[in-house]
Amino acid sequence: MKTARAAWRRLEPLHAMIYFVPEGRRRYRDLGLSVRAGYFTSRSAAFGRASAELVISTFYNFNPGLVRQAVDGAWDATTPQQVLEARYAAAGEALRRAGIHELPALDEVLALTRRAAEAACEHPQGRPLFAAHAALPWPEDPVLQLWHAQTLLREFRGDGHVACLLSEGVGGLESLILHAATGDVPVDFLKMSRAWPEEEWAETKERLRERGLLDGDSLSAEGVHLRRHIEDRTDRLALSAYAALGDSGCERLAELASPFGRAVVDAGLLAFD
Repeated sequence: MKTARAAWRRLEPLHAMIYFVPEGRRRYRDLGLSVRAGYFTSRSAAFGRASAELVISTFYNFNPGLVRQAVDGAWDATTPQQVLEARYAAAGEALRRAGIHELPALDEVLALTRRAAEAACEHPQGRPLFAAHAALPWPEDPVLQLWHAQTLLREFRGDGHVACLLSEGVGGLESLILHAATGDVPVDFLKMSRAWPEEEWAETKERLRERGLLDGDSLSAEGVHLRRHIEDRTDRLALSAYAALGDSGCERLAELASPFGRAVVDAGLLAFD
């Protein structure tokens, strides 16, 4: 399980960069979309003309008001196919800017990642956002194939994570506050990007303290245990994809993935504007 998580985490920057790079913002703007509408429509375009309610249900921890504001009317300006094409074009352009196409292990990393992604495609049940992306055709370009494969693995894991949060009674805003309490992500970024009202954030934070999950602004021992439990369950739910590689394949992918993740970071593709 640890090697599978390492393989996913080290390659995850290749997927995550699409939410930060100017190539994406520029192409969505050309379609008449705001920055936030570009994010929500590009990630949900695999559904077709997704309603705000569908996006709210699958994106989980965003303020519903923000989603409605961003999505309502967006499909009057463009189409899901146009947004998908813009997203893939932006991903390819950005990853080439990072030099991903020049890395010597590209073919092997792609083969391993695609094998895991295709194994995940055999288990779409209960994973709506993943299943929508799994129905998309594979790109011909190897760089975009790798991006698509990692996107599938990210959404496969993400849908499982949402299921774990629901089963543990942790709501979207609660999950954000618990995440912020780890110190792994700046709280100001989470507040800005998810757009929950400050009063609602404070009230939810107090309820988490009353549940014994927070000690001041930090996780309590019980909070640490709950987060570890949820992450471990999320990892287990993702294993059906990485089982196709076996332990040796996961170790090999984790080893080879590091230069790819570093290339994305070094090129500034994850820099938040």
